[in-house]
Amino acid sequence: MEPTVPQKVRAMYMRFDKKILKNLSDIYSDDIQFRDPLHALNGIAKLSDYYASSIENLLDCRFEFHHSMEMPGRGEAILFWTMHYRHSKIAGGKPLELTGNSHLLFNEKVYYHRDYYDAGAMLYEHLPLLGSAIAFIKKRIGAK
Repeated sequence: MEPTVPQKVRAMYMRFDKKILKNLSDIYSDDIQFRDPLHALNGIAKLSDYYASSIENLLDCRFEFHHSMEMPGRGEAILFWTMHYRHSKIAGGKPLELTGNSHLLFNEKVYYHRDYYDAGAMLYEHLPLLGSAIAFIKKRIGAK
């Protein structure tokens, strides 16, 4: 039995590295609409460019999928994940985690992919000056 589209997506993101770039067109339609808190992209070429630049400074990245809500009859799924990553320019390359989810719309391939995550937790909180300011603000308002 052939894997479902959400299963193919999960398998592809188990390891987020340069190898993923050659498999994008197996999973995503040419007119893919991709959204995340930092980008809005249309088309497989732009998604490939975005991923290539994202991977450039990654020392390691993988996604751990916890559970999903899948509606295959509607061509829709939500995947809940934790991204484990190390980036050469963030937090001195130490291991970091980010939780989020991906909303997918698909037929034979994914034509809409939207990631939901806290961009501050992924990036801004780990930058030297900005991270200290965010930590101070969180402490003042009682957030963790």
